[in-house]
Amino acid sequence: MAENCLLIVDVQNDFCPGGALAVPEGDSIIPRINGIMKKFKFIIATRDMHPEKTVHFSKWPPHCVAGTRGAEFHPQLDVSKITLFAEKGTSDADDGYSGFEAANIDLAATLRKRGVKTLVICGLATDYCVKATALDALKHGFHAVVLTDCIRAVNIHPDDGEKALAEMAAAGVRLTESAAIPG
Repeated sequence: MAENCLLIVDVQNDFCPGGALAVPEGDSIIPRINGIMKKFKFIIATRDMHPEKTVHFSKWPPHCVAGTRGAEFHPQLDVSKITLFAEKGTSDADDGYSGFEAANIDLAATLRKRGVKTLVICGLATDYCVKATALDALKHGFHAVVLTDCIRAVNIHPDDGEKALAEMAAAGVRLTESAAIPG
């Protein structure tokens, strides 16, 4: 049984430099994420898998369309250590920001079955998918920890990432750095 689970959010080509919806310095977190994977026995990675036409693209440029290079994980991410993959944003009628909206697995049930109490969350983007996943983790009764040195924000407004961190902290998400994770 795993008490803790590392949850890597959307480290996909389209969210990294050169991608359709690039997060500034999105790829800079990958070496640190690869390094902390050894501290976990159970690792889940989420990924957007949008259809070609979705209401989501009325808010954002097309990105992470299923079957495209943009939807693939960044090639520097060590996917060999990932236990499960959760695909989200697969509907043409919603955004799919949270990993708990995955279409291919019931994330909350999967975590409970594995005995997970705490989700340690990293990835892209702080102000959208990381925040939504962390807040949903709390709603589902899990402890949520966000690794502040392993996330990056879209920052449509310059302080969006900071506002997202404040919102998560106010809700009960623990904010820390990867060096604080034992193992």
